[in-house]
Amino acid sequence: MTETTTEPYSPVVFVMIDGLRPDAITTADCPTLQDLRRRGAWTFAARSVMPSITLPCHMSIFHSVPPTRHGVTTNIWQPMARPLPGLLDQAKVHGKRCSAIHNWEPLRDLGRPETLEFSWYRNTSATHEGDDEVTDVAIAHILADKPDFAFVYLGTVDTAGHYYGWMSEGYLRQAERDDRNLGRLLAALPATAHVLVHADHGGHERNHGLDIPEDMTIPWLLVGPRVRQGCEIQQPVSLLDTAPTLARLLGIPIPREWEGRCVEEALSEL
Repeated sequence: MTETTTEPYSPVVFVMIDGLRPDAITTADCPTLQDLRRRGAWTFAARSVMPSITLPCHMSIFHSVPPTRHGVTTNIWQPMARPLPGLLDQAKVHGKRCSAIHNWEPLRDLGRPETLEFSWYRNTSATHEGDDEVTDVAIAHILADKPDFAFVYLGTVDTAGHYYGWMSEGYLRQAERDDRNLGRLLAALPATAHVLVHADHGGHERNHGLDIPEDMTIPWLLVGPRVRQGCEIQQPVSLLDTAPTLARLLGIPIPREWEGRCVEEALSEL
């Protein structure tokens, strides 16, 4: 009789907390995000792209090129003049099952049609409790369907910044709420999971989009079995480096068209 062995489920999960400034993590009560600094590799000096607004940032995150290359410079999507594969496209081609759970509709265009095995959207990013449901759905889906890669987008911190002002009391309280949501998600995931958490941009007053430190500086935190613990990353990190790093963790090739690179300093095993 031949014994069959089952590989442990080891998902790669990317959590976006839209509009989260690094100093919000240290100013507000964010024990989950603070714990990620102890358990993983992190920097509070990662860089966004210009213009530092949500859809251009996400196109750069998933395609590893700046807005001058992908052509999306507002929160209205348009097709690329010179298409290149994004992370979702590359993962699909190499047999990975991908999911997206979010509450901001323009994110539906981050990958080509049929790159996702599961997609969930509800327009709740403008409500205080909107990310609670996103987290609930993400936990239930990941545990039941076991995707190889899951993108979980939490949009309410950015909305709070626009409504109350960045670093205001209302903004910080919403950051604390998403820290609790992140804690629930992490507690539900297997110990074999790799989780990357970062923001797309920061903000100042009630806006963002400028080439100033408040808008351009973001937190970037990675944990998992192949990640160094308690490692403050010294090399420069930008949004362009996210897709190559996630591709490395997924075990898929990094397309030559991508301009970012894997943040190898964060990894203990390549």
